[in-house]
Amino acid sequence: MYQTGKSRGNIPVSVLATTDPVLRDSALFGLLMDGPGLVAVRHDIYAEHLRRVVLDATGVVEDVLVPLEHACLSCAVREDAVPTIARLARDGRWTHVLLALPVSAEPLPAARALAAEAAPGGALAHTRIATSLAAVDLDSLQHDLFGDDTLVERGLELSADDERSVGEALAAQIEQADLVVTSGKAEATTSGLLDRLRGAGTRRVDGLHALSAADLAAWTHSPARAEHRAHPLGAVVFTGSGGVLDDHSWTLELRSSLPFHPERLLDRIETLGAGGVRARGVFHVADRPGLACLWDGAGGQLAVGDLGPWREVCAGTVPHTRIVVVGVSDAGAAGAVEAKGRGVGIRDDRQRLREAFHEALCTPEEVAQGVEWLWREDHLAPWLGARSV
Repeated sequence: MYQTGKSRGNIPVSVLATTDPVLRDSALFGLLMDGPGLVAVRHDIYAEHLRRVVLDATGVVEDVLVPLEHACLSCAVREDAVPTIARLARDGRWTHVLLALPVSAEPLPAARALAAEAAPGGALAHTRIATSLAAVDLDSLQHDLFGDDTLVERGLELSADDERSVGEALAAQIEQADLVVTSGKAEATTSGLLDRLRGAGTRRVDGLHALSAADLAAWTHSPARAEHRAHPLGAVVFTGSGGVLDDHSWTLELRSSLPFHPERLLDRIETLGAGGVRARGVFHVADRPGLACLWDGAGGQLAVGDLGPWREVCAGTVPHTRIVVVGVSDAGAAGAVEAKGRGVGIRDDRQRLREAFHEALCTPEEVAQGVEWLWREDHLAPWLGARSV
């Protein structure tokens, strides 16, 4: 759990992330009306500049355009958010600062940068990072997470080369945040889906009306826990809502000590990576011994990549392949599970994923071929880069 209680003399700073501009403004309005001591910094990034709007319970305090040499989120935090928050925290009029990130931005990079400056000697040493939160619309959660809409198609991209899907951005926000606050109706499946995505030890508040500025300020953000949640090894297997009536969400952990066979992985990657699931984890491949690889998929997109040497990226663990998949069974699939329990041999998506996963793994005999793998054709070079011998 996160630490509670204020540190006297340090102004709390919270970070808000969403994928919906209306939801962002609704959350902001509710918090500003709830806490008269709260001041909010809302950022939006455009092609060549940043728009900074500072608001409190009385209305707009500042509304300025700030030129940016490089229009990216990290630049905005470093060049504008840090000095602005430092100035507002020293002003004396406010007791809590909220940074509302550009729509679709992930909370972890911003919280990381702010936490670094909040250390002794930093520009924000007179503050502390309280809570990173994600605001989520339950009514659109399943469609946004599993649909194939891109941020560009919705006009929510952070830069011209932002190729993320809406699902990818939304999943990252939920998984990285200390707190998830919801709007919309908490039906069983969407509620279960949200809980399966949340990081270990995080909190959930249902309804913007139930979110208070005082509650945000009462907690202290843990950078170490946030980094762990975002790490590919940090994917959790949630079991808390099992057996809830009408909850068709599920979590499947695919795990083996064996590496993937490079050619069979490519043959089955469409089955493993496509469709309406959120999947993330790590894997290793027989022809790249000692290399940790990323598996990250949502919104119909799958990213695989080279994370670096296993001993550095996944310290304390032996090489293994582990992918945690979150999905939802439709009415037909749910019925299929029930039918299977009555002896009818019908599979759902989980069985299909299990089969494809195990078919893509090397056999122990293939693993035993050792260095011979290094002289074979490099089938994964387009995705993992040229391997080193």
